[in-house]
Order: sequence, then structure tokens, then C-alpha cells
Amino acid sequence: MLYNALRDAKDQKRWKTYSSSRFLCHGTVKGLTSSQLEDAGCQIVLGNTYHLALRPGADLLEQLGGLHHFMNWSRALLTDSGGFQMVSLLHLADITEAGVTFQSPVDGTSMLLTPEESIHIQNKIGADIIMALDDVVKTTITGPRIEEAMYRTLRWIDRCIAAHSRPSEQNLFGIVQGGLDPHLRDVCCQGLVDRNLPGYAIGGLAGGEDKDSFWRVVAQCTAQLPEDKPRYVMGVGFPLDIVVCSALGADMYDCVYPTRTARFGTALIPEGMLKLKNADMATDVRPLDASCSCMVCKRYTRAYLHTLVTREAMGSQLISYHNVAYMMKLNNDLHKSILEGCFPQFVQGFLRMQFPKGNVPLWVCNAMEVAGIDISMCLSPEVASS
Repeated sequence: MLYNALRDAKDQKRWKTYSSSRFLCHGTVKGLTSSQLEDAGCQIVLGNTYHLALRPGADLLEQLGGLHHFMNWSRALLTDSGGFQMVSLLHLADITEAGVTFQSPVDGTSMLLTPEESIHIQNKIGADIIMALDDVVKTTITGPRIEEAMYRTLRWIDRCIAAHSRPSEQNLFGIVQGGLDPHLRDVCCQGLVDRNLPGYAIGGLAGGEDKDSFWRVVAQCTAQLPEDKPRYVMGVGFPLDIVVCSALGADMYDCVYPTRTARFGTALIPEGMLKLKNADMATDVRPLDASCSCMVCKRYTRAYLHTLVTREAMGSQLISYHNVAYMMKLNNDLHKSILEGCFPQFVQGFLRMQFPKGNVPLWVCNAMEVAGIDISMCLSPEVASS
């Protein structure tokens, strides 16, 4: 899913929106139509450049007027660079200074993705926001590979800028790399800021690192990146992570989590997760979430959805719709609390719902302390004294 928030430097207010999940091969969100995404209030969706280049192909998309026209989507689009596949398809990739050579999972042919080619493909796809190709490594990796990837990312951003043929129509974002090394993150942040890009992403997270390291990298990077430009934490989509990162100054997020977890029969609700495959759902006539106004919660019971998710594909579609609607409401409420000057109270209310016993994770407590938000009233005596 993609969450987007741009900060107004003048009054320090932000707007936040929420989109659907990543595209796969054919320019579609699994289980949902473009009209359903619009009905749920989505303003921007994310396309996977690597997969779109394989199928249906960038040339075809360009011939047909770009991805907007291809999928009948009139709102904003963001495409990634294809760099994430260095991690997800590492067994099929060879990384050099020239770029990344992939072995196609479709037909086995080789594909060289250079910084220039990534930008050319994204220019053809026609998204409103495009991402620079970066050298992506897992944060759990240590040693010289992290430093190599960070400096290569800085060299590649210059090649991406030079190759960008539509700067007045498409906003090119750079991506901060550097693993969990504070010095390398500092160097990369400053290098990208010096290039005065339209927006900045924090990459290389949500890859297995511990949560304490995760939030500290986010806090470090948001503190260095310009407040008047979008700051995008890539690969983040858990509701708790979004609330914490927003408190630390981040503005954009993306993740497949809401639609992927729906396909496993799990609905997102203010209290956390509702596992609809569980036997106790079979006779539960309540809606998924009584506070939700989406068409699923208005029309269907938990018992009905339990029957669907265990037998019919329609179940995952309905839960996907609800999960997207839930995330839209979460981000809209977050946005409203910022505009009204009551964001700390929003955070406190969110944590009370998620952790009614006061067992807020320590990493969240530490992050909120740095963000200057008092959550002591949300904590159990045991957590408060730890």
C-alpha cells in the first residue's frame, strides 16, 4: 500500500492519503478494481517497474498512453525503480557499477537494468512520482557491502538525473541507503539533499532489522531531510509503524500488507487484527468494525465473511476493500489530528486501542520519547517502570 503525505513548510501542516497495494505484472491491485480504489478514497497507487517492464512492457504502455490510461486510473501514480528486486530476486541478479542484470522469472532471458534504463522505463510508464535506481542491500547485512551500496547509490542518482527526460511532468525522488550505520546514512542524506530533489525516500528498512534500529534510522534521516519536501519510508505499512514514523517526521509509506493479509483472511480493525478463519467467527453477526463506514462493514457480517474466506475468492476481495478503507480512515484521522493540533492525543488514542492492557512495546515508548509525545497514560505499571 502507498501512503502519502506532503508537509507545508509554512504552517507545518501535512496532508495524508492512502493508496492501494503494489502492482504486480499487469498494472492491477490484487482483488480490487480501479473504481473500488477510488470509492475507498485512494489518491495514489504504486507500480512495480521491474514487473511492468516484463509484462505488459514499457513500450506498449507508452503506446497506449501510459499506465494511467492503461488501467483507467485518473489519480496519481508512483513507480519504484526496480531496485528492490536486487533483494527479492537476489538469486536471479548480478550487481555491478553498470547496473543490475536480472534473469527473467518469466522466460529466463537476461535483462540489464541500469540507472538510465530504469528512468527511461519509468518515463514511458508515466507515473507522477518516479524513483531513482539505488543499490539495495538488506539491513541485516554488515561489512563493506553496505558502504559500497551507499556510495554507488549516490553515483547512480547523478546518472538518473541526467537520464530523466520529463522533469516537468514527473518528480524524481532519491533514496537514502546506508544500512544501520549512522555515518553512512548521514553521508547519503547530505549527498541527496545537495542535489535538491523533489522528494526523498528512506530505503533499506523493513528487511528484518530489529524495531529499535528501524525507528532510529527513520528518526535520523527525517531530521536531516528537508521539511518542505516529502520524506518517504519505503516498504512500511503496518498501522503501528505508520503512526510511529509519522510522529518522527515521515510523510509517505508503501506496503502490500493490507491486501496481502486480507488474502489470508485477516481484517484490520482499530484493536489490531481480526482472523476471520477462526471458528468463533462462524456465528458472529457483527460487522468487521462497527466504526467503519465502508460498504463491507455496512453490508456483511463476520459470519458471512468467515464462510467466504474459507470457501470463496470473493472473501479476500471484500476484506481487501475493507483493509484499504481502514488504512484510508487511519491516515485521514491522523492528518486531521495534525491540522487540528491534537496529534499527540491521536497517538494516545491509537495506542490505547491497540494495547488495551498497556503493554506498549519498548521500541514504541523510546520512539515517542524522542518525538516528544507523552504516552505514559497508555502504559501499564510494569511497562512504565521498565
